[in-house]
Amino acid sequence: MFFSASPDLRACHSINDLRSLARRRLPRSIFDFYDGGAEDESTLAHNRSAFARHRLAPRVLVNVAQASTATELWGQPLGMPMSIGPTGALGFGWRDADLHLARAAQQHGIAFTLSSSGTASIEAVAKASSGRLWFQAYVLRNQAFFWRMIERAEHAGFEALMITVDLPVGGKRERDFRNDFSVPFRFTRRNALDFALHPRWTLDLLRRGIPAFENLRGMELAAKSSTDIASSVGRSYDPSFDWDRLAQVRERWPRKLIVKGICRAEDAQRAVALGCDAIVVSNHGGRQLDGAQATLDALPEVVAAVAGRIPVLLDGGIRRGVDAAKALALGASAVLLGRATLFGVAAGGAAGALRALDLLKDEFLRTQQLCGAPHPGALSADLIRTP
Repeated sequence: MFFSASPDLRACHSINDLRSLARRRLPRSIFDFYDGGAEDESTLAHNRSAFARHRLAPRVLVNVAQASTATELWGQPLGMPMSIGPTGALGFGWRDADLHLARAAQQHGIAFTLSSSGTASIEAVAKASSGRLWFQAYVLRNQAFFWRMIERAEHAGFEALMITVDLPVGGKRERDFRNDFSVPFRFTRRNALDFALHPRWTLDLLRRGIPAFENLRGMELAAKSSTDIASSVGRSYDPSFDWDRLAQVRERWPRKLIVKGICRAEDAQRAVALGCDAIVVSNHGGRQLDGAQATLDALPEVVAAVAGRIPVLLDGGIRRGVDAAKALALGASAVLLGRATLFGVAAGGAAGALRALDLLKDEFLRTQQLCGAPHPGALSADLIRTP
């Protein structure tokens, strides 16, 4: 781990508390890379404000004494209708963070999604966890490299492949410009003072080395200039990827295929027709297109278009158990956790990852009971009021 002292996680009673702890412990450039969004960050803000706009009208006098968060996806059990979504560069925040999150997900009976820009290899995650594992692949210009990653995930026994389709080019993340955050990581005059103010983090980095993007080894990622740093990985994405190429993925991948980044009805219908097994309504957490609609606002349109044929998941802005409950009431089968569990593991490693999931599960169960929903399936649209 990056820190020799154990953080007082018991003093963290919300994801926002974990975020504050992570912010104190990380250099600004690292925290801002995780926390920030594109341009004016309006998409980032709207993802959160959409949950505030949707209010709950709870049922009363329902027996919720034996309420349970358990559900299922594709006929297989989930401990709660949440799973950990793909987040890259986790090891910059806490050494072996990907592995900590994979193990925490297994303990809670939910899926963990390894990002292709994660700091643990496909094989290392498969060895660390016997739980439900999904692999998220960015569509790369280097097609041979792209297919090799997918083959590795298949050989390692991953249950599902998640293709991110909302990122033909990298977004403009201005916090990264200001902080000289680059991929791969580098020290500059601008960020040197910031690192000096976080000596435990910096000494670990100097002693044990900069974490690598293990699944992208052998592919050129270097940023060429300070104006290039925020999209240095984005230069490797393939903007020509289209429905025909997605059909090739469907043909070659033999297990569950998830398409992440759909927010329109016609795209959802086309994904169903192509044979995809699930859709994630996502705007990449506000990190790419600024001015996009909130994912919670896009959810009902996609749910209606899919018409129950495949599961619809949602990510973007989940910080409380009640957020997940609202998403389920609007038709989601489950939600993906991004920054919520990222802040947990960045604040306290393995213990922080578990703390984040414990908090969210407790809040979700409490919301169910207060809304008269003894199980997740009882969270229905009649509970929602939108002024």
